[in-house]
Amino acid sequence: MKKLLILFLFGSSLAYGQRNFTIEETVYGPRQFAPQSLVLPQWLPQTDAFSTLDASYQKLTLRDAQSSWQSRDIATIEDISTALQSVLNSNESVKLSYFPLDYSWADKDHIAFAYEADSWKYTIRYAVKTKQAQILTKSPADGAQATSTTDYSKVAYLVDNNIEISSKEGKRTIVTQDSLAGIVNGSDYTHRQEFGISKGMWWSPDNEKLLYYRKDESMVSNYPLIQWDKRVAATKDIRYPMAGMKSEEVTLRVYDSKTSSHITLQTGEPKEQYLTICTWDPSSKYIYVGILNREQNHLKVNKYDATDGHFIQTLFEEKSESWVEPLHALTFLPNKPDQFLYQTDKDGFNQLYLYDVSGKLLRSLGYEDVIVEDVQGFSSDGKKVIYTGITNKGLDRQLFEVAIATGKTQQLTNKSGTHRASLSANGNYVLDQFSNLNTANNVDVYAVKGGKPLEIIRATNPFEGKISLPKIEAVSLVSADGQTPLNGRIIYPANFDGTKKYPVMVYLYGGSHAQLVQNKWLYGAGYFDLYMAQQGYIVFTMDNRGSDARGRDFTRITHRQLGQAEMADQLKGIDFLKSKSFVDQSRMGIFGWSFGGFMTTSFMVQHPGIFQTAVAGGPVIDWKYYEVMYGERYMDTPQENPEGYQKAGLLDKAKQLAGNLLIIHGAQDPVVVQQHSMEFIEACIKAGKQVDYFLYPTHEHNVMGKDRIHMYDKIAKYFDLHLKK
Repeated sequence: MKKLLILFLFGSSLAYGQRNFTIEETVYGPRQFAPQSLVLPQWLPQTDAFSTLDASYQKLTLRDAQSSWQSRDIATIEDISTALQSVLNSNESVKLSYFPLDYSWADKDHIAFAYEADSWKYTIRYAVKTKQAQILTKSPADGAQATSTTDYSKVAYLVDNNIEISSKEGKRTIVTQDSLAGIVNGSDYTHRQEFGISKGMWWSPDNEKLLYYRKDESMVSNYPLIQWDKRVAATKDIRYPMAGMKSEEVTLRVYDSKTSSHITLQTGEPKEQYLTICTWDPSSKYIYVGILNREQNHLKVNKYDATDGHFIQTLFEEKSESWVEPLHALTFLPNKPDQFLYQTDKDGFNQLYLYDVSGKLLRSLGYEDVIVEDVQGFSSDGKKVIYTGITNKGLDRQLFEVAIATGKTQQLTNKSGTHRASLSANGNYVLDQFSNLNTANNVDVYAVKGGKPLEIIRATNPFEGKISLPKIEAVSLVSADGQTPLNGRIIYPANFDGTKKYPVMVYLYGGSHAQLVQNKWLYGAGYFDLYMAQQGYIVFTMDNRGSDARGRDFTRITHRQLGQAEMADQLKGIDFLKSKSFVDQSRMGIFGWSFGGFMTTSFMVQHPGIFQTAVAGGPVIDWKYYEVMYGERYMDTPQENPEGYQKAGLLDKAKQLAGNLLIIHGAQDPVVVQQHSMEFIEACIKAGKQVDYFLYPTHEHNVMGKDRIHMYDKIAKYFDLHLKK
């Protein structure tokens, strides 16, 4: 449920002039009170220099070892605007409010960025020294999901559900012309963006062939979303494959721009399978695809001929009694085109494995129980891999490099906390932005081979003298099975008095691919958490088994029985709260969104009496109404696992509801469709149970923008109404 909403130890005494957050600052505060930091830092290729934007996003600055890391301006928004105007069509007016935030270094002298004008979208190459701009690609303004060849000779994009290509010379080629409703080409919204899917088109390394998804969802049920902004309300239909029902059928096709021909990869039967981790071979002759069965417990990494699409071989397979979840495409070594890196948690933790193109495992590059979170790239000589790894039972992020030939691993950062660190292109220096429970943000640069770190930034507490912040305290608990440590935090009300009793708000999520507690500034707490503590609540959060960043076994415990281990662990957190003399057990509330809404509602009907008040946002009520890709991974189908669906389902348990429950839903929610909450409301009516309900007519799964302030205000007032004396 990666699409689902996730809301965001230090003490502070009340000083003269300090105040609490306003309700508006629960939404705008993260930007307003952000600790000082480097903005979008990037190392330049082949150098020991890095660039950043200034705090106002108007200038590009540079620091390098030769100048002792002193900052100097190298480009301004005015420079970019002037250069753009000189190369764009005279009818296109340049409108830049900020320096391009997507800038990247094409080489040590040029940056590249995207620019959208009135009629066209451009990829621009800008020479920092000469202040000259060059148009690399041009596509229509209504073209979506544009992707360019590496030499910028062509750009592919979507017009509605079809693909077009524009050449550097301006020639437009129509690649697909499907008009049947339900046929979608080239979209990144394939398999509902599960399995790490973020692209729907991939150019070959030789820049001649385009691999793309062709999704046939014409057999998937239409699901109506009511549009309320019409004189007579209208229906917008989306394709929504519910668990156990017919799913989409996806193929992979290759378009050859030289011959204007198409071929289809022979990925075989059954048609309802998932095609993932699509990767071109460096030679452009072959394509590698992860073939995952609908049951999601058997993955084959297959090799196909890019010329005629025929199957060549299965390189290796991965099976599981629970699920296999491929999330990362293969990464070929820059200096060994017959070897690649593959990421999997098959041995307990997501780590790197080195294979050759025959499918032979050459070695594991994993290190202890470190979880690979982000592969940053290779050293300049291609002999090492640099990555960010998760350590300290999910709390910390550290920088590592591993020698590909031997697997020898070096940890490049060490202090406990969250390091947003990167290695210079030459491999000589580390740029490290660091925070933890007590540190807002420290930025240092230092030599890998030793030497004293050079301080770039020592961020002060951005709330000091402005906002009266409550105390945040780290909590360590043990899971319900008595074996697994769990991470939590407790936020105390301002001017906390241990002799008094306080109402409680438990904020939780609990589902896969989410982690609420991390050792960084504010310990992962969101501004609404802080706001509620300032209003006099004890605010408690804990990551149960099933949540992210703790390894395979921590997550897989939920298989076929969502809500069981998660609830058992959260009950341990509740026991912890009840053991505190300052907790008023008669005034306990709980709040969660999406999977957290499912957990919140579950508590109110399966453990009635613990919480007097609850707010469930976008809650899953019955997993048979959830979509195939996410739902069946964890629960299998309703036909295969009727007992699991019955235990997790909440409709037949509505009669057990006790306390005050507010359900909030977005009327346009395409993730947890409104049917969940409507069915629960109906079940409550039948059971004679009162429940409060609020709908945001124009919002999808997350309530965003100014309306989010309204939502937080409603939630806060609901808790105050029922829990404040």
